[in-house]
Amino acid sequence: MARMMKLMRKGGKGIWGSQNGFSFFSTQGEKAAIDPIASSFRDLSALNIKKKASQLIGRTPLVYLNKVTEDCGAHVAAKLEFLHPSFSVKDRPATSMLEDAEKKGLITPGKTTLIEPTSGNMGISLAFMAALKGYKLILTMPSYTSMERRVVMRAYGADLVLTDPTKGMGGTVKKAYQLMESYKNDADNVFMLQQFDNPANVKVHYETTGPEIWDDTLGQVDIFVMGIGSGGTVTGVGQYLKSKNPNVKIYGVEPAESNVLNGGQPGPHLITGNGVGFKPNILDMDIMDKVIEVKSEDAVKMARELATKEGLLVGISSGANTVAALNLAKKPENKGKLIVTVMPSLGERYLSSALFEELRQEAEQMQPVSVD
Repeated sequence: MARMMKLMRKGGKGIWGSQNGFSFFSTQGEKAAIDPIASSFRDLSALNIKKKASQLIGRTPLVYLNKVTEDCGAHVAAKLEFLHPSFSVKDRPATSMLEDAEKKGLITPGKTTLIEPTSGNMGISLAFMAALKGYKLILTMPSYTSMERRVVMRAYGADLVLTDPTKGMGGTVKKAYQLMESYKNDADNVFMLQQFDNPANVKVHYETTGPEIWDDTLGQVDIFVMGIGSGGTVTGVGQYLKSKNPNVKIYGVEPAESNVLNGGQPGPHLITGNGVGFKPNILDMDIMDKVIEVKSEDAVKMARELATKEGLLVGISSGANTVAALNLAKKPENKGKLIVTVMPSLGERYLSSALFEELRQEAEQMQPVSVD
């Protein structure tokens, strides 16, 4: 009792930094003044509130596609990976690669400068995590990527270096290594996570994305379809699903205009995030039954249809994944099977791109009407 009276005389300090029983952000000042002891000793540990935004990553839902699959004999479900904190599938590997490097003592928040080549979504996810953890981040990116990507990266506090669009992702990777070289006098304080080579990229999909798909489908998934950028998702999910059921079919997706994985040549295309122009080191070609080629124009058209028919505002790579999944769903041998694909990113990230070019022009030409 004496201890309680002493606390009352001092004016107990609440968990939100309140003084004299009043919270700086509270509209319940009178109530707080009446019971300062209860306010000081509130136990909030049981509340369903995350401590930080990175804890929201994972456990994204699956949803059936209905209208775009009307002519299909198979069922097609999409995993909505754009429902992550920075709105793309890349939140998973960004977190995984950072935490892996931290555990190995390779990087330190507030000390290490991170440099990473990106086509956009990985850069945004790394910028998101760098902001949370306190890293300086420098990103290299082809200049053909959308304005939204540039603005979002800068909004998270990352520095951005744009590269020659004709050099593709290969040029972007080269520039990242050149920047690393410029830090040679401070080599201990600069680090490249390198999503195309980093096993932690694959590991997080093997440990989280794959099991989520298996659990949510009760192990009844027959086919998995995923576009190939770094190769982390299709490799990690593919390896996990095959470990559970060797009969599961795994299909990759690449742009028809840059069909390197099918023996073609790199070239310009609109499926941002896919078709990087080379085979990433972490990509397991043996896990895939085939790499399906999708034309950019078909991917764009399908992404638009997903918004108007399924209510899913997604990016161009989501359109490409869906085109490939529907092609498989129409094959007689897949009738009645369950096909799972991924919606990697949110459509608002592509407002200035070819995906919404016509709608953007229409919106720009709109005129206000008079109101009597």
